[in-house]
Amino acid sequence: MSLTLDAVQQSSRLATAHADLERLLREQQTLLDSAGVGIAFIKHRVVARCNHHFAKIFGFAHSQQAIGISSTTLHASREDFKALGRAALDSLIDGKTFKTERRLRRRSGHLFWASLTGHLINPTAPQEGSIWIIDDIDEECRRKALLTATLREKQLLFETAAVGIVYWRRGTPSRCNPHLASMLGYEAEELIQLANVPATLRHATSPLEVLSEVAASSHGNFEGEITLRHKQGKLIECEARSRWVDPLDHSQGEVWILVDITERKHIQAILTQTQAELESLVHERTNELSVTIQTLHQEVEDRKRVQERIHWMAHYDPLTGLPNRALLAERSKAAIATAQANSSPLAVIFLDLDRFKHVNDSLGHKVGDALLEQIAKRLRAVVREKDTVARLGGDEFVLLLPGANAQGAARVAGKLQEASRQPYQIGHHELSMAPSMGIALFPQDGQDIDSLTQSADVAMYHAKLEGRNTYRFFTPQMHAKSVRALQLENAMRRALERNEFTLHYQPQICLHTGEIRSVEALLRWQQAELGAISPAEFIPVAEDSGQILQIGEWVLKNAIAQLQAWHQAGFPHLKVAVNLSAIQFHQPQLPELVGRILQESDIPATALELELTEGVAVHDPQAATQTMDALRERGVWLSMDDFGTGYSSLSQLKRFQIYKLKIDQSFVHDLDHDSNDRAIVSAIIRMAQALGMQTTAEGVETAAQLEFLREQGCDEAQGYLFSRPLPAPQIHALLSSYQPWITPQASNTQAH
Repeated sequence: MSLTLDAVQQSSRLATAHADLERLLREQQTLLDSAGVGIAFIKHRVVARCNHHFAKIFGFAHSQQAIGISSTTLHASREDFKALGRAALDSLIDGKTFKTERRLRRRSGHLFWASLTGHLINPTAPQEGSIWIIDDIDEECRRKALLTATLREKQLLFETAAVGIVYWRRGTPSRCNPHLASMLGYEAEELIQLANVPATLRHATSPLEVLSEVAASSHGNFEGEITLRHKQGKLIECEARSRWVDPLDHSQGEVWILVDITERKHIQAILTQTQAELESLVHERTNELSVTIQTLHQEVEDRKRVQERIHWMAHYDPLTGLPNRALLAERSKAAIATAQANSSPLAVIFLDLDRFKHVNDSLGHKVGDALLEQIAKRLRAVVREKDTVARLGGDEFVLLLPGANAQGAARVAGKLQEASRQPYQIGHHELSMAPSMGIALFPQDGQDIDSLTQSADVAMYHAKLEGRNTYRFFTPQMHAKSVRALQLENAMRRALERNEFTLHYQPQICLHTGEIRSVEALLRWQQAELGAISPAEFIPVAEDSGQILQIGEWVLKNAIAQLQAWHQAGFPHLKVAVNLSAIQFHQPQLPELVGRILQESDIPATALELELTEGVAVHDPQAATQTMDALRERGVWLSMDDFGTGYSSLSQLKRFQIYKLKIDQSFVHDLDHDSNDRAIVSAIIRMAQALGMQTTAEGVETAAQLEFLREQGCDEAQGYLFSRPLPAPQIHALLSSYQPWITPQASNTQAH
């Protein structure tokens, strides 16, 4: 009887449990069906179960169609699927929730951005599968990208505007653009700092004090003229306008637009004064009955000539007689209107003379001015009557070519190149002057003369980068590169302060003993917003902006400090090699800087090797030789980096204090199968041996390359065969565990 009762009770409990389980399953299914995100159970890389929203996201009509498909097909590629697995593995195994954003693939094949959240059902038994929550954020990503692009455009307009802009908040300026600072003779940061320093503590009067007084009484709505004072004391007349940034929220402050009208007012004053003088003169002559009609006519002609002269001065360059920026703007406005009305082409060429500054510096401005006059005549002779050749200033010219398409503009540029090949005779000087040109086309490269000129200027800059004495058409990629370079330059200004730079080191192996004799210091930049940036991209920006000097000194100090730490840790014979840019090398104080850093670190000079490029002595071999001699006198070793890829003069090389040639990896890469590369490498090694120099091969990746180099008598090698560039702690570990190899066969097993 008792057993029967127990069986009944057990059956009742099972029925209750079964009912609870069915209720839980219904609740779970209701939760899945009503969820606003996609939910899927993945088991053995297959969709075991999912809700309708998951199926809808991937383009399935209902959830049953998605069940059973491989989860690999939901990803952009198999590599992306594997990468997700590697990224999520540790978190999931630890029982944590893994979150990420990835591009996935819909059933139609289209890629989209999604937010993924994953969790193992049982971390102790991963084979039971995982739960993934997926949200389609493709539209959100597109909106973010659009917002980012809009903000970049706004910042670019602010920084490149040809008018002064300053934001005013709570009675003080918060920021200004470079044009306003330049207009007043300051750097932007200096101008804002000066305006925000209390008057009792300033060493100089802020030129924005007048603006502060006007802003206090204008209440965010001002239009008029004000007078500001330049850093050098001269007065700057400005047209000024102010508006609230947000009319509904005055705490956001005001924005002020200022246009320098000093020159315009000066010309207007001359016009007014001259006109007054002429009118007075005419009045006097009219009252003089003795003056003949002929005299009266003469006075009228004088007045007309003066007015024409004033008009000419306002619209033409006084040196060359070419139209100036004002007349170019007038003519371009009419030409663009015609091009729009007739759907006809129009081109703008921005021309800059290559190395014109050398003429002024060496022969004087008088010769330079005479040269500009002749160049202007030659430019005018090349183009048509309806074309405009304008001088913007210095050695910059702009050509406006109505009706010219890309082919026509290219023909004009070719004619300009041809004309420049004939030398100019200035007194007893015979001078050659080549142009670099950029071409912009209406309307794709700009809708007005300012944007067309800016695009052509960018293209001209690329022409200079690609060898000068040529022309380039503007492309959107050029604009993107300019924006990217500006972005990197701005980010770089605080990179040292934010500790974003690090040094990695790559071992250099002696091919005679297999020992690690030295390491090469290689700069790396991990920027907070932009991520890892290649040295090939940021080093040229650093050189163009002048920041390479500060960065180079940082590299030198930190590399030597790290070498000091390795010496103290038991590696006293290790050397370090540091790359020098040509700009660093040409600094007169370089030898003193190197000597001071070595003295402060108590490192022997013989432990430092400076790697130079082949072009350091192109323009001034004598100065380069003096710098090398000064460094060698201090005991520092000098090597020639990437030998064979740049400008090499063997007559200079034998005079330089170089002890090592580094064979560029472009010659080493194909040693296995390229007889030309083998011949070049062999010749470099033989030449170095004849000159008493050592050789180091870069980019060694295979045992066959290593064997060839050893057979040819190469002294050192570096490359992935031995080690990638590593942070200092990993180099320390490598030095501690490394065993020199003696034979090539041993090198294969010890290299990594």
